[in-house]
Amino acid sequence: MHPVHSPLVSSRWYSVGAALVAVMLWSAAPLLAEMAHTSTPLQLTALTLLAGALATLPLSRRTGVERLSRGWQFSIWLGVPLLIFGAVSSYFIGMRLAPAAEAALITYTWPVLFVLLSQYSRFRRLRIEGVIGALIAFAGASLLMLPQALSGGFSGEMIGYGIALLSACCWALYSWFGQTAPVALTPLLPRLLLIACAVATGASLVLEPSLELPSGNALMAGIALGLGPYGIAMVAWDKALRFGPSSLVGSLAYGVPILAGLLLVLAGMSVLDWRLPTAAILVVVGCLKAGR
Repeated sequence: MHPVHSPLVSSRWYSVGAALVAVMLWSAAPLLAEMAHTSTPLQLTALTLLAGALATLPLSRRTGVERLSRGWQFSIWLGVPLLIFGAVSSYFIGMRLAPAAEAALITYTWPVLFVLLSQYSRFRRLRIEGVIGALIAFAGASLLMLPQALSGGFSGEMIGYGIALLSACCWALYSWFGQTAPVALTPLLPRLLLIACAVATGASLVLEPSLELPSGNALMAGIALGLGPYGIAMVAWDKALRFGPSSLVGSLAYGVPILAGLLLVLAGMSVLDWRLPTAAILVVVGCLKAGR
């Protein structure tokens, strides 16, 4: 006899595998962003989103968006690209103003924000586990800001931490929207990324003085960011959210800050002190607590 595999079980393990792919690619994002430090943040954002659009182009197909209400169409074609632009550009800007590992860790508090959004949209209230988890996670993030807070004033690093937190909010909203939208975002992703790329290009022309295109390592790192963390990873994450158990899939994302920080330390781009691993552990524990 041949073993019979339940479609539900197969879908579950497929979703877990897709989530793991996304986690591994996202873990490499801070390292690649540091390799592209010679390019301006908004130019790097535009290059990354263009590469991501090209990487996901084979997945493009019609999904019946035109049959949705105008409110949904407006949210998908304008709201989602703005969230993508905000998430990616804030991430790169935050890493320029603050130490890369610390800024990346603050950005990766987005899973706990996603859990809180999901809980509130489903139950119309926040569960105590989610609130406690959020407090633990943000206690870890606050630990990174302690030296600046004790010295007084808002330095460039503090501003960078705030912008990194803005990136976390954008990613949480994007993930929540991807879970609740009436159509899957994956077939729309190439067009959504192109719209976000156009926004980033316009913002770069207005706000950044340099118009030189990235070259050398910055160019290759930008393309790699688009192909991996903001291309294949976004597709894999959307699939995992759509077809997998949200609690299990969400918990896998909690390993990203630890892996990302480890890669930066191994590459010699970040200095390991007691605050970084302690904060990473607090963020992961907080996310796990919130997702229970």
